[in-house]
Amino acid sequence: MTQLSAAQTKPSDGSKALYGGKGTRRITVRDIALAKERGEKWPMLTAYDAMTASVFDESGIPVMLVGDSAGNCHLGYESTVPVTLDEMTMLSAAVVRGTSRALIVADLPFGSYQEGPVQALRSATRLIKDAGVGAVKLEGGERSYEQIRLLVEAGIPVMAHIGLTPQSVNAMGYRVQGRGEEAAAQLLRDAKAVQDAGAFAVVLELVPAELAAEVTRSLHIPTVGIGAGAETDAQVLVWTDMLGLTSGRVPKFVKQYADLREVMGNAAKAFAEDVVGGTFPLEEHSVH
Repeated sequence: MTQLSAAQTKPSDGSKALYGGKGTRRITVRDIALAKERGEKWPMLTAYDAMTASVFDESGIPVMLVGDSAGNCHLGYESTVPVTLDEMTMLSAAVVRGTSRALIVADLPFGSYQEGPVQALRSATRLIKDAGVGAVKLEGGERSYEQIRLLVEAGIPVMAHIGLTPQSVNAMGYRVQGRGEEAAAQLLRDAKAVQDAGAFAVVLELVPAELAAEVTRSLHIPTVGIGAGAETDAQVLVWTDMLGLTSGRVPKFVKQYADLREVMGNAAKAFAEDVVGGTFPLEEHSVH
């Protein structure tokens, strides 16, 4: 992979920070590379629709992931496995339309790249052309080397994803990855493999904080942590977890910054009570 110099990666609009920076263009993978050189941490949130994405874009979130977590959060599936490429294309296009600054990364769903590099290229090309995303993400380390390499050679930026890979839930379950000497060594090999293949960043999900810190120090590409401690270059959360919309138990690594489930529930009840009680609509809500 060709290494970018600081001059090549300097944002053309004069902005210095990814988070909250000003500019009239979209953030690119060159900006992400420069952030690593500066030692700058940055946030990433998931987004699945234009309205939510526009709020995050206006808030300065520099990178948004159209994750296949939409399967759990919005489509009613029990896991990410059933999510289709058609669904990812529709959701990704909506997020792109709702934003003007953030780099939009779209997940390649299960079954859209496992057959090999050619299938991966076909799937990624659709997300780039039809949805307009700036990059794609796929799961797997060494096993996905050839897929990543071909996409990068074709000019498609790739974010890798190792550690807990939700698309492999039927094989590995939801548990911490990289514990023990052998598992830690494999995760390090996976991280270096995706970097060597040309990935511009790598997500580390549910791995011990000490191991994530070691991976971060050993790579020249940014690491994005989710349940991987505080030493990664960036952090990502599923937005419905972060804002308290998810029902039931959420992962230990989630910090809830609001309780929108309660806010929305109370508002819906207040509306229903007004309708039933005849106090909505009032005269000011009517036209004649």
